Amino acid sequence: MKLLIASDIHGSAAYCRQLLECFDSENADKLILLGDILYHGPRNDLPEEYAPKKVIAMLNERKQDIMCVRGNCDTEVDQMVLDFPILSEEGIIFADGHTFVLAHGHKLTGVTKPVLRDGDVLICGHTHVPKAERQPVDANDESNGTYMYINPGSVSIPKENSWHGYVLYENDTFTMKDFKGEVKRIIYL
Repeated sequence: MKLLIASDIHGSAAYCRQLLECFDSENADKLILLGDILYHGPRNDLPEEYAPKKVIAMLNERKQDIMCVRGNCDTEVDQMVLDFPILSEEGIIFADGHTFVLAHGHKLTGVTKPVLRDGDVLICGHTHVPKAERQPVDANDESNGTYMYINPGSVSIPKENSWHGYVLYENDTFTMKDFKGEVKRIIYL
């Protein structure tokens, strides 16, 4: 299974267009969106070519290819115009013997953090900063193993000198790429 994983489009038609071009060129099976699709949020500047109606049209044309979780900027009003589900707080994908837990990431503290097991993969957006690191399943008892935390960064408003891009998953490997196709990092499970 080949997955293209992205987050935080924030209504940018320009970067949504680039994301879909990469989805096509990568020949991925599914486009995983980790929330914050249409609205830019009160803390962010307007992204390039802020045009939520264009983003709606582009994504609705690909509804059969998309799996999405809800971001902190996604609302019931957004769901009324998008033809694929966006309001689930979490998603789970089983691929190549791994469990991928999907969330936007804005609620990952305390009791709202999903229950993870050794070897699981937690994939989140929200921070707009690409990241990949192993973390202990239980911060109080490291003997319970580790999970892999993956964040693709932001499609439209990257932060901390990161890039506009996505993560590609295939054959136990996550590859972070920018929209020019440059590989930024490779993570092996």
